[in-house]
Amino acid sequence: MTSIADIEFSAEGTGLGELFEAVPTLTCEMERVIASNGHSLWLSGPSHEMIDDALAASSAVDAYSLINSDDGRWLYDIEFESETVDVFETVMDEGGTVLSASASNGTWLLSVRVLERDHVSSLYDRLVENDVSPTIVRLFDLESESHSQCGLTSRQYETLVAAIDHGYFEIPREVSMQELSEELDISHQALSERLRRAYRALVTSELNVAEDETTTAPMPSD
Repeated sequence: MTSIADIEFSAEGTGLGELFEAVPTLTCEMERVIASNGHSLWLSGPSHEMIDDALAASSAVDAYSLINSDDGRWLYDIEFESETVDVFETVMDEGGTVLSASASNGTWLLSVRVLERDHVSSLYDRLVENDVSPTIVRLFDLESESHSQCGLTSRQYETLVAAIDHGYFEIPREVSMQELSEELDISHQALSERLRRAYRALVTSELNVAEDETTTAPMPSD
């Protein structure tokens, strides 16, 4: 049974621990990139010069290169030394997939997908063995946490999951709407309408807005 775990832990002792010590205002976000020698991470907060100096001084970083920049943040490809605690690799070793990862104030938050709930326990134990103190913020099974609770139809839910997996919501986008529609074998127009209805359902659910407070005309399901 596929499960999602949101895991929080201190960056201390991990690959970027020294960077957060050197520049405490650093924020970090994982970039969804497959073609990369290491980990592609957006770094921001301090100046580019401070980030570059901290990377150069870090004993945990084996190599790094600047890939891109965008509005006060910089995308780096970072490779860690072999003896460094690499949480991303640990997740993959335990059969998991990192859906998202971000860090600020020296604390990481990872959203991890595993095929079996037991894999979360194995991952937790591995992190503890590596002197990382994880906290399971949230754990749920996709089958038991029904998407209907958010007002989504099955197709809307599957479309949103596919959009996330293919990087449609990344900045910049890693897949166009046309490419995503071809992947899902539906028309561009059908995908656009399905996404808009899914957005509406999620926003209505999260903001606890009743349908009669939005529009008077009902929207068809897809």
